Amino acid sequence: MKVCVIGQGYVGLPLAIESVKAGHEVAGLDVQASRIDALRRYESFTSDICSSELRAAFETGRYTVSVDPDVLKDFDVAIITVPTPLKNGVPDLSYVEQAAVTVGKYLRAGATVVLESTSYPGTTEQIVLPLLEKWSQLSVFDFHLGFSPERIDPGNAHWKLHNTPKLVSGLEPCCLDAVDAFYSTVVRKTVRTSSLMTAELAKIVENTFRHVNIAMVNEMAMMAEALGISIWDVLEAADTKPYGFMKFTPGPGVGGHCLPVDPAYLSWRVERELGQPFRFIELANDVNFHMPHHVVDRAARMLNAGCKPVNGSKVLVLGLAYKAGTADVRESPSFKVIELLERRGAVVSLADPWADPARFPVQTWSPRDCSISDFDLVVLLTDHAEFNDALIKGAARVLDCRNHFAPASNVERI
Repeated sequence: MKVCVIGQGYVGLPLAIESVKAGHEVAGLDVQASRIDALRRYESFTSDICSSELRAAFETGRYTVSVDPDVLKDFDVAIITVPTPLKNGVPDLSYVEQAAVTVGKYLRAGATVVLESTSYPGTTEQIVLPLLEKWSQLSVFDFHLGFSPERIDPGNAHWKLHNTPKLVSGLEPCCLDAVDAFYSTVVRKTVRTSSLMTAELAKIVENTFRHVNIAMVNEMAMMAEALGISIWDVLEAADTKPYGFMKFTPGPGVGGHCLPVDPAYLSWRVERELGQPFRFIELANDVNFHMPHHVVDRAARMLNAGCKPVNGSKVLVLGLAYKAGTADVRESPSFKVIELLERRGAVVSLADPWADPARFPVQTWSPRDCSISDFDLVVLLTDHAEFNDALIKGAARVLDCRNHFAPASNVERI
C-alpha cells in the first residue's frame, strides 16, 4: 500500500519507519523543512529511531520525505500524527484541522484515513470527518475513517511501536476492518474497540491515570518531608504488597506531550459538554504544576542551612529532558525550575548529555569547565544514567529529585 504519514515527529517517524519495514511505500510529510533536510541526511532527532534505521529505510527506495503535500497523491492510507497542544489552557486542534484539509484534497474513494493525534472524545467524527468530506467532495460512505491512538514512550528500551498492543477503531465496521488490516501489517497485536470515541477516551484515560497517581505521590512526598519521613522508603515498603498496589514515584513535575496536556483535553471536554469540572484532573494539574516551586523551596532551604542565600549562589542543574534516556524536552519541568531559581537570583548552569544544546536556557557545564565542588548546590532533575555517583563526589550539597544517587552525607532526596 501507499502510506502517507502526516507529521514526522516522535509519533510519525517511528510509524513511517515500521511501515517501510512492513513493505509499504511510505511518504512522510512535515511542515518543517529543517526536519525534512535532517532526515534526508539520516539525522534522527529521537533515540527511538537511529541513523542506521533511517538510512536503511531510504535505501529501500520505498521511503520519501517532503514538505510538498503532493506526496499524498494516490495514497491508500493516510495517518495524521500532528501535535495537539494547549493554547491558553484550551485544546488547540489547528494542526489536526490543517492536516485534515490537506488530506481531504487528495482523498479518493476506497482510501483510509486514520487520526493518531491525541484529542478529546469526538474529535475524529466531529472535526476530521466534516473537513475530509468538504475538501474531497466525497461522502463518508466512500472512504474509511478511523482513530488509533499513539502509544509512543520515547526512550523506552523494551516497548516500541511494533510490540505495543495497538488500539484501532473505525466509524463503521468496514472502516474498522480497513484500519485493522493496515496496522496488522505493522504491529504484532491490534485491539479492536467498539467506537471512535471509545478509543479516543481510552488514550486519555491511560495518561490521566498516570497523571493523577503521580500527583498523589508528589503531594505525599511534600507531606512526608514535613513529617520527617522518607517518601522513597514508604514507596519501597508499600511496593512489597503483591496485589492492589502500583508504584508511582515523585519528581520535579511532569513533562512530555502526554501528561501535562492530555488530561486537560478531557477536563475541558467534560466541562464544555456536561457543565461540570473534572475535579480529580484539576487537583492533579495543580499539584504537578507546583512541584517545581517545591523543588526550588527545598533548594533554598538547603542553601540556607549552609548559610548561603539563593541570591548569588551557583547552582548546577542536572537534566533538561523530561525523562531519562531521551532528548525530549517538551513541557519539561526543568525549564520552570531554572526560571524560578534565576528569579531568586541564583546563577544557574546546566548539564544534559542527551538534550540539544540549542534548547538550553542557561550556560552549559561539563566537568572540563570547572569542578563540581565549585557549585553551592547540585539539583538532579533527570535521572540519566550518565549522572553517576562519581559525578557528584565532592559536591557541597545535592538535591536528588529522582532517588537516583546512592545515599551520601551530601545528598538529600526530595
